[in-house]
Amino acid sequence: MTDLKNQIVLVTGATSGIGEATATELAKRGAHVIILARNAEKAAATQQKIKAAGPAPVDILLADLADLDQVRRVAAEFNARYPRLDVLVNNAGLILGAERQESPQGYELGLATNHLGPFLLTSLLFEKLKASPAGRIVNVAAVVYGMAKPNFTDFQSMENYGALAVYANTKLYNIMFTQELARRMRAHGITNVTTNALHPGVVASSFGSGAHGLLSIFVKLARPFGLSTAKGAATSLYLASSPAVATTSGGYFNEKKPEAVKHRFNTPENARRLWELSEALTDTKLLD
Repeated sequence: MTDLKNQIVLVTGATSGIGEATATELAKRGAHVIILARNAEKAAATQQKIKAAGPAPVDILLADLADLDQVRRVAAEFNARYPRLDVLVNNAGLILGAERQESPQGYELGLATNHLGPFLLTSLLFEKLKASPAGRIVNVAAVVYGMAKPNFTDFQSMENYGALAVYANTKLYNIMFTQELARRMRAHGITNVTTNALHPGVVASSFGSGAHGLLSIFVKLARPFGLSTAKGAATSLYLASSPAVATTSGGYFNEKKPEAVKHRFNTPENARRLWELSEALTDTKLLD
């Protein structure tokens, strides 16, 4: 077990499921964990549970990743309070219901939560990651990326919306963001920060409880056969702490093993376009 004493770690979506399991285990290993959550009451309860598991400090930051103004505020708060960031675990994600919803900025809500929010958060915290001797960015994706059918001309799913389609698209975007970020860091000669994505497995948690229709039926049928949250967090923890992947960047991992990303949309040209679209929608610049 890797000793993480003095490591500063931020985990999004840490009040339930694999996010909570990830944050708890990191605290057990001695990391100073900051949980980023939407709900203050849930965050406080989770904070107490994690504190009981380990001696290291556990802090709370509150923000809804779908609201980019809140992301900017919470990033500014982090940057003012902490000297560096050793590990960023972009874990938060959701599957929405049958009706298309929008974020406060008018973006499709699944896209805003699963991709734009993490993109902006990573961008705004990047200088703190560079201040770490060995910063790591861990992006939780999912094998459902294989079902993605992205369309840049309908990026906001205004013409064709489906909850599972949006989720699959955004999980592919998580992977493409990871790969493009790794490429840009190499191009800029940044060697002390790595980024990797992962599939956590099908986890028996409350994830997907807001789904409707056929997706809801699938989630309910699959849940009894899912992994425990602890097992689901295993690959996140591996990428966040293992010396074996200390210099690996741009990878996609499943069960702690690297795996090829097989999707015809995943081209360098589309990755660059996704990056540029994401920068424009979040009004930020990162490693251009």
